[in-house]
Amino acid sequence: MSPAIIVTGGAGFIGSNLVAALNARGCEDILVVDRLGTGAKWRNLNGLVFADYEDNAVFRRRVVAGGLPPETRTVFHLGACSATTEADADYLMDNNYGYTRDVCRAALARGARFIYASSAATYGAGEHGYQDAPLEGLTRLRPLNMYGLSKQLFDRHALGAGWFDRIVGLKYFNVYGPGEAHKGEMRSMVHKAWGQMRSTGRLGLFKSYRPDIPDGEQTRDFLYVRDAVAITLFFMETPGPAGLFNVGSGQARSWNDLAHAVSTAMNLPPQIEYLEMPATLRGQYQYHTQADLTHLRAAGYHAPITPLEDGIRDYLQNHLPRPQNNACQRNGPGAV
Repeated sequence: MSPAIIVTGGAGFIGSNLVAALNARGCEDILVVDRLGTGAKWRNLNGLVFADYEDNAVFRRRVVAGGLPPETRTVFHLGACSATTEADADYLMDNNYGYTRDVCRAALARGARFIYASSAATYGAGEHGYQDAPLEGLTRLRPLNMYGLSKQLFDRHALGAGWFDRIVGLKYFNVYGPGEAHKGEMRSMVHKAWGQMRSTGRLGLFKSYRPDIPDGEQTRDFLYVRDAVAITLFFMETPGPAGLFNVGSGQARSWNDLAHAVSTAMNLPPQIEYLEMPATLRGQYQYHTQADLTHLRAAGYHAPITPLEDGIRDYLQNHLPRPQNNACQRNGPGAV
């Protein structure tokens, strides 16, 4: 018998937390699909229970050649290149657009529930707002980088193919929490801030290059990973809703807010240094994001969202090492 649930990207950040939540519900009939490489991502599989593991390239070839096994009930397609700075457009198109299309076709042919990761990066600078409905609004969005475009192109393909009456796309905003350490520069600012504060006692934030926004007052919609997972599982356990849905807190908070929350959780005074942003990033920088949760709430998800301060406190105090006594005696902050 083949596993009933497939999680691509299952060793990754959100994917490994999703598998852990499935395990907590008593579900172990899971195929984890990923590519571990030579990094530390394998650590995220420690303690998880699943029926099988498969390399992502092998899985894709098998799916294209023969489809999904008859036992497949749900496919969580979270595997993708999540690097917003990735410059290889062909790689992004194949990995984020083509792979998603291939797995979605197979899931639809099997009659399985298909739930995939889109991204808030599809909203670009937010000039058209952050509404996930109506779906026709997709055509107006202009992502600021190739990563965002690769995600938007599948959203638009699914719209044109008429798939959104059967599938669910999740536009994750700025998710943070346990299991992200392997992501390097793509890990959350919460993890980066913790590392800087732990080693130097200070935190570096990018300056603002807009006269109407002070340094550190650029805002993001930050979401604790346990909320991201709870929303994701809602769409497995509630088979009716379909379409695109924002996955965020619904509240924009500033980088300064985040810095103060990290400092408080670490029992350290907030010491912030505002740094020059690399010129290559300035044209791709989002100064504000805030998920509109109207569509999600209308679909029936009514659980409260963890406040930023509470999520950061739980993450830093219960899932990461505490700072050493001499942590503030080392040299200078690193750039963010």
